[in-house]
Amino acid sequence: MIPYGKQCIDSKDIAAVAAVFESEWLTTGPQVEAFEESFANRVGAKHAIAVNNGTSALHLAMLTAKIEKGDRVLTSPNTFLASANCAAFVGATPDFVDIDPKSYNLSPQQLESQWQHDTKAVIAVDYAGQTADTPAISKIAQQHGAIVIEDACHAVGGKFIQDGREWNVGGHPWADITTFSFHPVKTITTGEGGMLVTDNDSFASRARSLRTHGISRDPTTFIGLGDKAFDERGSWYYEMQEIGHNFRITDFQCALGLSQLSRLDSFVQRRRDIVKAYNSSFSDHELITIPSLRNESDRDLTSWHLYTLQIDFKSAKIKRSNLMNRLKLRGVDTQVLYIPVHLQPYYRSTFGYGLGKCPVAENFYLKALSLPLFPAMKDSDVDQVIQSVLKELN
Repeated sequence: MIPYGKQCIDSKDIAAVAAVFESEWLTTGPQVEAFEESFANRVGAKHAIAVNNGTSALHLAMLTAKIEKGDRVLTSPNTFLASANCAAFVGATPDFVDIDPKSYNLSPQQLESQWQHDTKAVIAVDYAGQTADTPAISKIAQQHGAIVIEDACHAVGGKFIQDGREWNVGGHPWADITTFSFHPVKTITTGEGGMLVTDNDSFASRARSLRTHGISRDPTTFIGLGDKAFDERGSWYYEMQEIGHNFRITDFQCALGLSQLSRLDSFVQRRRDIVKAYNSSFSDHELITIPSLRNESDRDLTSWHLYTLQIDFKSAKIKRSNLMNRLKLRGVDTQVLYIPVHLQPYYRSTFGYGLGKCPVAENFYLKALSLPLFPAMKDSDVDQVIQSVLKELN
């Protein structure tokens, strides 16, 4: 069975992890710092803060930016739950803006028309690895004093062209904070893991504290414990001035991340090669719409986490679930990504959202089918996927 996504682990990865087990540190040690430094250098960001998963990175972004009850956070409905849930975690109101029919990312035009006075942040999701239109989104947000958080969990290693030059995802001026995921199906993996990157010194300092229970060991920030008898401040001393969380990641996970990061270019290139093969085979099929890009110049810069077709199931006279079952019999596993988040029971019952709120995203969902896409796929695997889809739809 060819899965829709899978990690790519080699002997060097295993050796890197094994070396940590023989070291003095299993967590909060030198491998964490090394991974953060290497990742920041790779994307071109001033600060990188590693955490235990991508959801925690988004949650930490909310806490870092002081998003709270009474604030509204706008995001795309075409995403995993965490992109919206992170706002609910801090008591804010998650809300949804429809997607662009070409890129499947949050539409700047819809964002501008649906802006509300209590909006304090926009979470721009890079669906499938294609970057959202962060320059346009940032311009709108800045006009209203809101911040932009780029959910780049799909876009590790991605780039885009703006103003005549290439920009790294996580290393451009149109997002205040960018978050990444290192889940096994993502471009690189730490097993579970995530990263928050920013150029804002204040955000970075706050994120590092909130990642570890809100603890500060910096003497310049100390307030005191309220009594002179408790004022001795030796090597053990720390203060928790606000409550935080335990979002820490281990050294052996970061050792894996460092090893994987060294192969990021080859991982991304293999994904692009597979996408080219898929596009070549499916582009002329009358029942299939291949993924399109906001800017065609970004095609060879996109990291391609997902390959999602739009299939006219009605004209094909087949239900999506039946097609998926038939493909599975041919050894090809597929996935549907994503159910529009605003239609989830929690969001319908809590916020009153429902069908018709984001019609483009809703229509996208009804036709979406994601095919296998991961670097370890052999050419024969790619051909098996292509032939299986064509045979079932012809």
